[in-house]
Formats: sequence, C-alpha cells, structure tokens
Amino acid sequence: MPCRSLIRVYPDSYTLSATLRACSTGSLIRPGQQAHALAITSSIAGDPLVSTRLIDMYFSCHLPVVAALVFDSAPPLALKNQVLWTMFITGLTKNGETRTAMERFHSMRALDIESNQFTLSTVLSACASERALRFGFQVHGYAVRMGVGSSPFVQSSLVSLYSKCSDFSSAKRVLETSNLDDPVSWNALIVSCARGALHEDALSLFAEMHHQGLPLDEFTYPSTLNSASSTGDIGSGRCIHCLILRSGFDSHMHVGNALVDMYAKLGSFDCARRVFNEMLERDVVTWTSLLVGLARQGLHDVALQLYSTMRAHRVEPDEFATAGALSSCAGSTALELGRQVHAASVRCGLETFLSVTNSLVTMYAKCGSINDACGVFDASTCRDAVTWTALIVGYAQNGRGRDSLRLYDAMLFSGIRPDYVTFIGLLFACSHFGLVESGRAYLESMEKVYHIIPGPEHYACMVDLLGRSGRLEEAVELLERMGVESDATMWKSLLAACRVHRDVLLAERAAQRLFELAPEDAVPHVMLANVYCAAGRWADVARVRSLMRARGVSKEPGWSWMEGGGAVHAFRAGDRGHPRAADIFAMVAEMMQRIKKEEGYKAETGFALHDESEEGKAAELAHHSEKLAVAWGLITSPFGKPIRVYKNLRVCGDCHAALKLVAKVYERVIILRDANCFHHMREGTCSCGDYW
Repeated sequence: MPCRSLIRVYPDSYTLSATLRACSTGSLIRPGQQAHALAITSSIAGDPLVSTRLIDMYFSCHLPVVAALVFDSAPPLALKNQVLWTMFITGLTKNGETRTAMERFHSMRALDIESNQFTLSTVLSACASERALRFGFQVHGYAVRMGVGSSPFVQSSLVSLYSKCSDFSSAKRVLETSNLDDPVSWNALIVSCARGALHEDALSLFAEMHHQGLPLDEFTYPSTLNSASSTGDIGSGRCIHCLILRSGFDSHMHVGNALVDMYAKLGSFDCARRVFNEMLERDVVTWTSLLVGLARQGLHDVALQLYSTMRAHRVEPDEFATAGALSSCAGSTALELGRQVHAASVRCGLETFLSVTNSLVTMYAKCGSINDACGVFDASTCRDAVTWTALIVGYAQNGRGRDSLRLYDAMLFSGIRPDYVTFIGLLFACSHFGLVESGRAYLESMEKVYHIIPGPEHYACMVDLLGRSGRLEEAVELLERMGVESDATMWKSLLAACRVHRDVLLAERAAQRLFELAPEDAVPHVMLANVYCAAGRWADVARVRSLMRARGVSKEPGWSWMEGGGAVHAFRAGDRGHPRAADIFAMVAEMMQRIKKEEGYKAETGFALHDESEEGKAAELAHHSEKLAVAWGLITSPFGKPIRVYKNLRVCGDCHAALKLVAKVYERVIILRDANCFHHMREGTCSCGDYW
C-alpha cells in the first residue's frame, strides 16, 4: 500500500489564542512555551490577539520578565492596542511589579494611547501599593478629564488609594460623591481609619454604612470593633455585637476574635469569656486576644491560668501570646513560670521576636533576676528603644543605678533615640543613688535635646530625688513651678522624704495637700502617722488613726510572700496561720539571737507603730512579715539558692538592717522586692546602698 504524504497544518491566531488562554487558566508554563514556539514558527506571534494571550499566559505563570520581553517585541501596530496595554499593566500589578506598572502607564500616555476605566483602576491600585499619593492625584485628574471618574471601578480604587495613603478626607469625599453600593470600598476606608487611629471616623462610617442599608460583612465588623475598644465605647461595642448576632456573622472566627479582643480590652471579661466559650472554632488569635486583655488589665494570675489551658489544648502560642504571658509573669513575680515560658519560646523559635525579647528582659528584671535580664539583652540581635529602656529601668530597680546611666550612654552611641519611659528609668536611678545634678541634666535634656515634654512621672522622680537628698525646700519649689499640675504621687514622694528627714511641719503640709487630692487614700494617713511615730508624738498618731476611722479609710495590710515547692507562701506581721508556724517563729528567734550575738544588732524601735515598752517594740518588729518569709526561706530553700521574698509595701528600716545581717551570718543571698525596688542583700550589704 503506497505511503501517504504528510500534510502539515499550521494553526491560525484564533486556535493559538484559545490554546494560550487554556494555559493561562491552568498556569501551564510548558505547553504555553510550546504554543509560543509554534506562534513564532507560524509567523503569527506578532498578532495583537496572540501577543495579548502570550503576555497573559506568562503573567499567570508568574514570569513578568518574560511577559515584558514579549510585550516589548510586539510590532508597532500591536503596541497601539489599548487592550494589550491594559493587559500588560494589570499583569505587572498582580505580580507585584507596581512601580514598573506606573512607569509603563507613563509610557502609554506618552504614546498618546487612551486608557479606559480598567486601565486606570489598575494603575490606581499600583499607586496604592506604592503609597504614591502624588502620582495617584494625577491619575485621578486624568480619569476625570477622560470622563471615567464616576466609574465604580475607578472610584473603588480611588477610595483604596487615599485610604492606604492616610488621606482620609479625600477618600471620604470620593465615597460621599460616588454611587458605590458595594461594601468593599467602605470597608477599605473603615479599615484604614482604624489603622490610622481615627476611631471616631471609623465608627461614624460604620453608622452611615448601616443607615444606607449597605451589607455589613465579616470584613466590616472586626475593624469597627477595634475602633470601639480603642475609644473605650463599650456601648457602641455592644450595639455592634447585637448587629453581628442578628446578621449571623458571630459564627465567623475573625469576627469572634474581634469580639473577644474588644471585651477584653474594655475590661468586660465576663462577656469576653462568654464569647470565647461560645465560639465553635478558635485559633491562636482567639486565645491570645483574651490572654493579652487579661494581662493588660492586671489580672495576671487569670492570664497565666489561661496560658496553661491554651498549652493543654495543644495550641502553640505565637509571639503575642508569649509576650502577654511573660508580662503576667512579671506582674505576679512568677519567676519559675517565667523561666518555663522562656524555655517554651526557645523551643518554638519565638525568642528572636522583638516583642518576646523585650518581655523577657522586663520579666527577669521585675522578678529580681537582673543577670538573666542582661543575658537576654546581650543575646538579642535586634533591639529598639523598648529593649534598652527595659534594662535601664531594670538596673535602676535592682540597685544598679550607675549601670543604668552607663547603659543609657551606650544606647545613645548605638543610635537609638530615648523615649518618654527611658527618662523615667534614668530619673528613678538618679533618685535611688542621690545623683541630683545628673537628674537635673537628664530632665533638662528631655525638652531641649529630644523635645519630650516631662510628665507627672518625671517630676515625681525629681521630687523624690530632691527629697531623699534632703533638699526638701527645693522639692517644694519644684512642685510649685513645674509645668504640670502636681498629683498625689509627687506629694507622696515629698511626704516619704519628710519621714526620712523628720520634718514634721512639711510632712503635715504635704499630707494636707494629699487629703485634698485623694481623700479616700489610706497611704497619706499612714505615712503621716509614721512621721508622728518617728517623732514620738503618740497623741498625734492616735488622732490620725481616729481620722481614718471617721473617714472610713482602712490601711492596706502588709504582706510578704515567696514561691517554693510549687506553691506561694504568704505571711502577715505576727501571723501564726501557716501550717508550720511553730518552726517559722523558732527560726525567727534564732535569726534575731544570732545577729545580736554575732553582729551586734539592736532593734531600731523608731519604726515600731505602737506606743509600748522598748521590749514590746522590739518583739513587734521581730515578727514583721518579711522576717517571717525569710525564716521560711531559711527552713525550706537549699543552701546556695537565693531566698526571694516579695512585699506589697515598703520595707521598714529595722527589717532592712536586720535582714542584711541575716544574709551575712547565714551566708545566704536574700533578694527582697518591696513596693519601691529590689534589695539584693549579701555579706551584710544591700544593693540599694541603704538609700531607698
């Protein structure tokens, strides 16, 4: 049978166009390249339809460079095609080549090729990605001149552009003059307002959107709830919650997360927990929103319980949950748990996140483990002002004020600019080391060098610094001439200094001012009574206590506590409620006997708060809560391990003197944190230099 001759059939532009379209849809690069080769051999690669499909195919396969080569090799006639240019600019934008898309649009205009609403919408999207507001203004003007400024595609892109460039007035003006009835543009503006901290505007837009009957969706609600929480408007938040329930969007996890976050930030934890419990699906954001909210509100024990439950549910914490848990460890002085969270963050690879690093430095410093805080700081590869400030404050709180000042110099040398909190740490360090001139210099540099207006916290530290140094009149002068209104904290600092320097008249003046500022606060009454106690004016002590009873003001009870054996042991002065109270009181007796015999200790009875015999005062002082806690530490903690005690009030002078000697005779390190700072006691000395 004779062999038939082979007949080669070449496809036309329509066949190749359909083939390339299929390749684009499936992102099939190999068949697409074969079709491209066939188009070249068939001499139809320059056909406008084929060129357009080739460019689209290469963009669909994420090869923008090849797409650009095809476009640039197209014949002059094809390059006059508006559809081809639109396809090319759209492909560049979708592939992230937004700057190139803007440049190509400029070339298109130079060739006098008219644009349509789709071209302009794409270019405006590219401008939004580049935050190119000025270029966007020009495109907006061109769209108006072309008569497509009212196109929904153009208007939607304009709203997105102006929103992303934080030009909210222009975005709102476009929205108000448009006929846009889709929620996308409204959502874009609401999201941008929320991110730009224009929360009132975001809530107003949401209300207008609802009033016009526009559909509210799972993208509308989260940003609006965030704005409600940022303004502290729980009423608006609850109204939005009602709309969510009526529209059925409460089943969306992102909306549920936003609700939990809002209620947690506003301190409505019953509502936050109820939403949390009712959610059918939760992710790490759900848990983190509740945990961080609890930590911010100071509910540290509850936050740590939630963190443990989160781990028990096998939810891996992210950097935000870890930072929140570490913040609660710092707030509740749970050092051992903080170490566990630290270890978990290392296992999960989260310790490199800046927020986690900052929280670790703060946690270790606030728990009195300043060497660990330094270790985390030194190991960090990325630091910001918060990192440096956390260690500056940590040094100051742990009796290493001069290290705070040296670290500040290193911070400036590294090029990091100090912030508001940095100067609080510096002034705190100066006040605890009597560095008056350094404190003045830092306060002055705040405004003159860094243009930071000093706040009440800075002036309170400065009053404390002057008062501790015995410059009481200068402290009063500062209170009278400073640029902010004096508050209770400043006058308390002055009153505390009066106690140290036994200035009864000025103490009475400061206390009277505090009675006016905070009539229900027990602290000024107690501090004034202590001044009278030190002066031996027992009748005045009785008068102040009678005044407290008449005003219904009660003193906060003093507590000391320490961790041990997986439990927290708390003590009050003279308290015999502990299961091993007999052993504790026996150890206290032994402690007092040894420091008297070996170090010549004598009770400083001026710190006793009751008018009784010297023996009675000494017995009262011996059973202060911090001494009971240290006695328990001597009984239970292994030799060589520091005894860590925490106290809610300031340690009294007698306990401070006695515990330094206990540390010496028992050859132990005692770390005592009171309401003011840490006292690291060893070998008869304290890190505070007896200046606290």
